[in-house]
Amino acid sequence: MADIFAPISGPIFDVLNAIFNPILALDPNPANPALTVLIIAFLVSLITTIANKYLVDQDKMNEMNEKSRKLSRELREAQKKGDGKKLAELQAQQTQMMQEQTAMMSDQFKPMFVTMVPIILIFFWMRSSAIHDLVIILPRTVYWVILTPFWHMLGSFLYGGKATIPYGIGWLLWYFICTFGMSQILRKYLGFKQGF
Repeated sequence: MADIFAPISGPIFDVLNAIFNPILALDPNPANPALTVLIIAFLVSLITTIANKYLVDQDKMNEMNEKSRKLSRELREAQKKGDGKKLAELQAQQTQMMQEQTAMMSDQFKPMFVTMVPIILIFFWMRSSAIHDLVIILPRTVYWVILTPFWHMLGSFLYGGKATIPYGIGWLLWYFICTFGMSQILRKYLGFKQGF
């Protein structure tokens, strides 16, 4: 099956090598390229955040979320008061709002369709590069706060093997930590009203 994609994957990986190998070469520790993963996480976060900014109507989404919160409050108040007439009216509004939210959900998938293929390719490149051997040693508190033993257990269940370096994480978990942090910063900087 891999032979079928070889004519396509070779040139794609050549392009990714041309983009990311210079970054990898500039890493202060190319044998353990934590900085390279941070830079790649920043680039991926920037691409996905910009796609979300321009492909999803943020004002409409924020307005929809505010209406939903207001309707939920009114529903709780009507239930507490036992106002059946008001409750029926609000439930009809809720049904209408759910239809609008379903339509809005399709808009939220647009950025994913645009960014999914490049992100998957970047993941495959990282998996096949020197980044694959990356190990980050976390402070003990951080190690436990981000539930690292759980992720190690899940990884050993899915992929076999087990973590052997105390308080260490691999490239994938380091990438997710970096991406989450970068996404939060970029969303704030680009004026998103809601978090991740």
